[in-house]
Amino acid sequence: MAASELYTKCARVWIPDAEEVWKSAELIKDYKNGDASLQLMLEDGKSIEHTLDPKTKNLPYLRNPDILVGENDLTALSYLHEPAVLHNLKVRFVDSKLIYTYCGIVLVAINPYETLPIYGSDIINAYSGQNMGDMDPHIFAVAEEAYKQMARDERNQSIIVSGESGAGKTVSAKYAMRYFATVSGSASEANVEEKVLASNPIMEAIGNAKTTRNDNSSRFGKYIEIGFDNRYRIIGANMRTYLLEKSRVVFQADEERNYHIFYQLCASSHLPELKNLKLSSANDFLYTRQGRSPVIVGVDDTKELCTTRNAFTLLGINESYQMGLFQVLAAILHLGNVEIKDRDSDSSVIPPNNCHLMAFCELVGVTYQDMSQWLCHRKLKTATETYVKTLPRLQATNARDALSKHIYAKLFNWIVEHVNKALITNVKQHSFIGVLDIYGFETFEINSFEQFCINYANEKLQQQFNMHVFKLEQEEYMKEQIPWTLIDFYDNQPCINLIEAKMGILDLLDEECKMPKGSDDSWAQKLYNTHLKTCSLFEKPRMSNRAFIIQHFADKVEYQCEGFLAKNKDTVNEEQINVLKASKFNLLVELFHDEEKATSPTGQVPGTGGRTRLSIKPDKSREKSSKEHKKTVGCQFRNSLQMLMETLNATTPHYVRCIKPNDFKMAFTFDPKRAVQQLRACGVLETIRISAAGFPSRWTYQEFFSRYRVLMKQKDVLPDKKLTCRNVLEKLVQDQDKYQFGKTKIFFRAGQVAYLEKLRADKLRAACIRIQKTIRCWLARKKYLRKRSAAITIQRFTRGYQARCLVKFMRRTQAATIIQKYRRMYVEKKRYRQKQAAALAMQTILRAYIARQKYQSLLREHKVVIIQKRVRGWLARCWYKRCLIAIVYLQCCIRRMRARRELKKLKIEARSVEHFKKLNKGMENKIMQLQRRIDEQTRENKSVNEKLVGLESSYTVESERLRGELNKLRGVEEQAKNKTNQVTSLLEELEKLKKELSVTQQEKKTIEDWAHNYRDEMEKMVSELKEQNGTLKKDKDDLNRLIQEQSQQMTEKMARAIVQETQQLETDLNEERSRYQNLLTEHLRLEEKYDDLKEAMASSNVSKPGHRRTDSTHSSNESEYTYNSEYAELEEGSRAAEDVTRGIDTSLTLKLQKRLTELEQEKQSLRNELENKEEQFQRARARDDAEFKKARGAELEYESLKRQELESENKKLKHNLVEMRQSLLGNAAASSGAPGSPAYKVLLEQLNSACEELDVRKEEVLILRSQLVSQKEAMHHKETMTEPSVYAEDVSKLKDADELKQACIGLKDTNRLLEHQLQTQRRTYDSEVEALRGELQNVKEENNRQQQLLAQNLQLPPEARIEASLQHEITRLTNENLELLAEDPTASREARVTILRRMVDLMEQLEKQDRTIRKLKKQLKVYSKRIGEMGAGQTEGQTSPGQMVDEPIHPVNIPRREKDFQGMLEYKKEDELKLVKNLILELKPRGVAVNLIPGLPAYILFMCLRHADYVNDDQKVRTLLTSTINSIKKILKKRGDDFETVSFWLANTCRFLHCLKQYSGDEAFMKHNTSRQNEHCLSNFDLAEYRQVISDLAIQIYQQLIKCMENILQPMIVSGMLEHETIQGVSGVKPTGLRKRTSSIADEGTYTLDSILRQLSAFHSTMCQHGTDPELIKQVVKQQFYIIGAVTLNNLLLRKDMCSWSKGMQIRYNVSQLEEWLRDKGLMVCGAKETLEPLIQAAQLLQVKKKTDEDAEAICSMCQALTTAQIVKVLNLYTPVNEFEERVSVAFIRTIQTRLRDRCESPQLLMDTKMIYPVTFPFSPSSLALETIQIPSSLNLAFLTRV
Repeated sequence: MAASELYTKCARVWIPDAEEVWKSAELIKDYKNGDASLQLMLEDGKSIEHTLDPKTKNLPYLRNPDILVGENDLTALSYLHEPAVLHNLKVRFVDSKLIYTYCGIVLVAINPYETLPIYGSDIINAYSGQNMGDMDPHIFAVAEEAYKQMARDERNQSIIVSGESGAGKTVSAKYAMRYFATVSGSASEANVEEKVLASNPIMEAIGNAKTTRNDNSSRFGKYIEIGFDNRYRIIGANMRTYLLEKSRVVFQADEERNYHIFYQLCASSHLPELKNLKLSSANDFLYTRQGRSPVIVGVDDTKELCTTRNAFTLLGINESYQMGLFQVLAAILHLGNVEIKDRDSDSSVIPPNNCHLMAFCELVGVTYQDMSQWLCHRKLKTATETYVKTLPRLQATNARDALSKHIYAKLFNWIVEHVNKALITNVKQHSFIGVLDIYGFETFEINSFEQFCINYANEKLQQQFNMHVFKLEQEEYMKEQIPWTLIDFYDNQPCINLIEAKMGILDLLDEECKMPKGSDDSWAQKLYNTHLKTCSLFEKPRMSNRAFIIQHFADKVEYQCEGFLAKNKDTVNEEQINVLKASKFNLLVELFHDEEKATSPTGQVPGTGGRTRLSIKPDKSREKSSKEHKKTVGCQFRNSLQMLMETLNATTPHYVRCIKPNDFKMAFTFDPKRAVQQLRACGVLETIRISAAGFPSRWTYQEFFSRYRVLMKQKDVLPDKKLTCRNVLEKLVQDQDKYQFGKTKIFFRAGQVAYLEKLRADKLRAACIRIQKTIRCWLARKKYLRKRSAAITIQRFTRGYQARCLVKFMRRTQAATIIQKYRRMYVEKKRYRQKQAAALAMQTILRAYIARQKYQSLLREHKVVIIQKRVRGWLARCWYKRCLIAIVYLQCCIRRMRARRELKKLKIEARSVEHFKKLNKGMENKIMQLQRRIDEQTRENKSVNEKLVGLESSYTVESERLRGELNKLRGVEEQAKNKTNQVTSLLEELEKLKKELSVTQQEKKTIEDWAHNYRDEMEKMVSELKEQNGTLKKDKDDLNRLIQEQSQQMTEKMARAIVQETQQLETDLNEERSRYQNLLTEHLRLEEKYDDLKEAMASSNVSKPGHRRTDSTHSSNESEYTYNSEYAELEEGSRAAEDVTRGIDTSLTLKLQKRLTELEQEKQSLRNELENKEEQFQRARARDDAEFKKARGAELEYESLKRQELESENKKLKHNLVEMRQSLLGNAAASSGAPGSPAYKVLLEQLNSACEELDVRKEEVLILRSQLVSQKEAMHHKETMTEPSVYAEDVSKLKDADELKQACIGLKDTNRLLEHQLQTQRRTYDSEVEALRGELQNVKEENNRQQQLLAQNLQLPPEARIEASLQHEITRLTNENLELLAEDPTASREARVTILRRMVDLMEQLEKQDRTIRKLKKQLKVYSKRIGEMGAGQTEGQTSPGQMVDEPIHPVNIPRREKDFQGMLEYKKEDELKLVKNLILELKPRGVAVNLIPGLPAYILFMCLRHADYVNDDQKVRTLLTSTINSIKKILKKRGDDFETVSFWLANTCRFLHCLKQYSGDEAFMKHNTSRQNEHCLSNFDLAEYRQVISDLAIQIYQQLIKCMENILQPMIVSGMLEHETIQGVSGVKPTGLRKRTSSIADEGTYTLDSILRQLSAFHSTMCQHGTDPELIKQVVKQQFYIIGAVTLNNLLLRKDMCSWSKGMQIRYNVSQLEEWLRDKGLMVCGAKETLEPLIQAAQLLQVKKKTDEDAEAICSMCQALTTAQIVKVLNLYTPVNEFEERVSVAFIRTIQTRLRDRCESPQLLMDTKMIYPVTFPFSPSSLALETIQIPSSLNLAFLTRV
């Protein structure tokens, strides 16, 4: 392929850059052969000219297509070179937050400097069992690959973790060991995996320190061998360490620390147990304050010490040893503070009573004098004499530091040795996996002996790595049978020879160390003389004679010779060692005892390479040992490294290269310069170079065909896909050397895949352009037609609008003319009327004025006349009155005068006698006259009085008339006066009115003006008020709406709060259930382990006496609800097992017992809490169920209750009547000789008739009840057991719409008819029941009276009973007589005669009745025999209700049978084992499920239990239940992997539990029973405790069922839900690297979605056949779907290749198929669909737009079931399959994180696939009558007898 084809315009390339190492640019002009430069444009838009090298003419590296950027495997890149690798790592690390990347066989791990949630147990479970290429890169994937290869290839494995300090080597090694400990477990109960993990905090405390590059840097190398047995479970481990950095004990650079353990001790110095160490702050000690950084941010050294001590304890290092270790460490700190002063220039001295030296001596148990002596002196030995030489202060200080380093090294070795002892096991090791955590290539400004050894080790490891990579490439080519060409790769053997060969650097160093006066300078000169001219890899610096340069595989390194000899010798004062050996401190003596034993038995050096072997005393017997002690550090390290390489070469290596992204420990910050340095140093680029030299890109034929099918024409596609690919490639790529065809794969050279991708993208782009052209044409034409139609429509409407406007104008013109005409007419008319009204008003006023003037004059004249008349009359009357008074006065005076004269005369006459005589005579006459006159006067008086009365009356009338006239006149006069006054006032008022009129007119004008203005203002104000009113109305409406919304919101809020509270309660209840059920699982696991231990002990001690425990006696220990006999058996078994378990670890037994006790206590407490929660839940649910059932069948339930009540009353009454009749018959028989009475006959006839009536009613009630029960049972069976497909088949037969319509109409008519008949029957039945109830009430009252009578009679002797009966009858008749007497005396007398006659008749009737009773008894016996024969024959012809389920429902006639079974099965005690064996252990679920009724074993066991309860046999009940539970456990343990068996016994266990509840006698469980079932309730034992035990057993079986299903479904889920293309052609296969993924093409044996659906259907049909409760089936299906959703989502989150738009479509389609399955099975309401919600939302997230803020808001509102970590993970993993898709920008992901910041959720990334929803067993009573169950002969239960 010519360069001109690739370096064209718009092609992107990489050019070198000083800052970013490599920078991307784009060609703006095609390259032509011979051009000296390239025209490029940078990403920032800057144009540059890139000049090519004139010598090499090498073009810049091409950039990979965007769809390949961010690949999991670097070898999947089409262009393999340094910038592509660097860019891919940067994109994954910075943009996608992915720290792991494959590079062929190497895992590249970049330190994120941030804690990531990707190492939990859920991640471990997700990677367990997966192929390495099937999941995203991870350290767990490497560990899983090593574990699988160990098991598959039977070969030891090694994981080599390398990298520079701070790159994360220790953490990676730690996680690898955690993975092995988690997935493999241990072979014993000694928790070896915990001990292996516990070694990490110990080694970190004593071997890790803070450096400038890393807060937890490992300052030693270690190789941990994790041992496995033949079942690949961890049995132990062994650790080898290399090159401890001892110099750190006495010196630390700035911003660094000593080893962590020192700071942990100083931080915990306040603890009481550490007071005697005399420690204080770390700043008080020289060895801990030199770095001036004693604290690590975020690390609590006190807590870390607790962790270290706990790890020591777990590894068997007890408290005393720990305190001894701490004493030694504290002594080292005190030794560093010992101050040595100059005595003179050649000697030094320690001041007396130095507190730190005294503390050191006290802690290590040596004398102060000896230690102070040999710290400042040294002993020199010659052949003849021994000298003691003083040391100057500097040498004494160095000797002190050397002693500190030596003590610490000894302590380090001792700890490593004891850790290995704790990890060693007695079990034979079958294989091992080694984890090598070793320093990476290092280069600093000053490189010394340590860097030299480290780089030497990396040279050896790199050589081994190169050979392994080369070997793998060769094996791959040979396997595919393609031509093999030798690949040239870098061989660093010359560099290794330079270091370790004869006369190499190490050899010369050891030789110089043996020289008496050897120095670093002389050694440097020897190096220059030996290698400078002979080895091209060795160089001498220009400006130094004390340094040398070595060309390593990674880089050139300059080493300073200063200190090489001293570090290689590593000497220490022998006399100081002798002082320490003489210590009283045992641990210190143990550290220095037999130093030669520090070497391992195999010759390995388990400690650091820095140990110095010293001989304290010359001894001939230890001459060989002395030589070993004198080995140099370099020699020891070379030997250790050689053994390490031998170990690695004997294993299969796995490589982890750790990269440090920056030097500032900033999270997710990538420094390209530092990264490139490390990539070059760790061999990643070498791997790339080797891969690129061959065929790095590899495709299977199927994948190539699927990917590049678009490049083929239809004629190119052949049946043989291999031949098709060959033909297409020959056409597309002309150069045959660019590819090779293997047996199963096509191999491509570097860049060929990019070329094919370019062709594919061009073809797709051309197709897209064609599609776009067609669609745009269609859209443009559609738009044009739409515009044209819109224009025509607009024209039509515009013209119509104009015409309407013209018509409107004409109408308005005409209307205006008419309005003007009428307006003008109105104005003129108004004006005329105003003038007319004014003229008329003026005329009226004038005429009125003239008339008023004339009237006033006339009125005045008239009044004047009247006044004159009145005055003149008054004057005349006054004169008349004066005259009259004078006349009267005059008359009076005259008459007085005459009277006086006459009086005088009379007085004179009276004085004379004659006068008196005359008078007397005259008086008599006068008296006679007077008498007459009186009489006359009387008569006259009468007449006068009459006249007077008449006159008075007439006078009265006249006076009244005159008085009236006078009053009238007076009124008239007053009126005249008033009128006169009125006239005057009116005149005055008239004047005033005239004036006021003028004023009023003026005011009127003013008011009119004001009114006009006011009207305008009012109109304006009204309009404003209307507007305000409208606004207020609008505001009011808004407020009303707002109030309604708020009220609705409050209602919704309250409803939500209630729902949330309910959900919270349900969640709490589920959590309690889950916790309780987990405890049950843990209890079962411990019990199984106990069984295994017991079996192992039994097998190893078969002949040992006293061991009498059996399975049955043991398994009853699982619950605290067992009886005393079982406890006795347990104690007996435990005593028997005591002798057997003497060889077992006592601590383990105690731990198990303690754990078992705690679990039982916690189980009890949780059980109590669960019961409380369940009671609350059951009460709430019972209320809901009651309302629901009341709404559905209240009427039926009411009728059922009425029938039951009537039935019970009938039964009682019948029983009472029978007793009464028998009593009467007995009485009659006893008194047969007595005179009879007809009352007894009448009474017996009434009783007999009532009894017959009751029998008739009873039969009717039974018939009705049996019909309803059978109908209800049939409907219930059809609802729960019939598949929906049955109804679908019936409906599918009606294919025509008319047939459906007719069928529907027919059904409606039938329903109406049935409803009418039912109502009619109900009314008839109600009337009959009411009538029957009235009769029963009467009979009941009569019965009560008769019972009282009989009770009294029974207490009497037989002779007195008849008299008492007669007396009672007489009393009754007397009472009736009294009542009649009160009503009618005559009738009372007649009644007395009647009563006496009846008494006589009763006595006679008694005798007759006695004979009749005897006759009836005989007839009754005959009839009883006949009825018994008929009932037996009919009973034999009956069929079990279980076989009548599918038959049509017909009215049932209840037959009479003689024998009434009680629903019990009787068995003998010795047949119990046979019962359990035949019914449980040897029963085949398939035959029972298909041929017999569901739950038959449960019914049989319960019927046996009922009989044991019936006979009140305590032992039988207990043993039967215990044997049943143990047998079920045994069969589950034996066949626990068989889903059919587990499902069968789950259904039967639940049915047995429901039977125990249904027949327990509790009212809560009896309300659904029939009266017959209530009679079958247990009567003697309360089995509530055993119900709990069986409930726990059901929970365990349910969990076992879930595990079985999970094991079956687990292999199908990922393949069927993710990998398989249900919709073919949607997903595209991207190029993959060395680690191939599972193909999405369905091969034979590949699971598809149909496989999952078939398996789910098989599960469902099996459970339905076994009669599992529908509610329990729903819970099982919910759990199944949760497993499917969780496993699918977890794999989606861990697989970058699955996160694409097309895969989201596949997932949504698969989920829709699962929902369709739920819909077909009628399980949509079981909650299974909700468990798939996270998966559905993840699929939607892959398909939605991911660009704008609106998209972010939509995603946040849509993905409620996903956590923030999951959403961000999916967005980071989103990978376009084609170039037309776009990646998710980092800014968009940041926006999502910002919006989801306030979410309160778990940070866990993956879903818990091991989570099991807490199961509940809702009470489900059975309507099956126990007495109707038939036991088939196939069960071999003939020894059972129906009772």
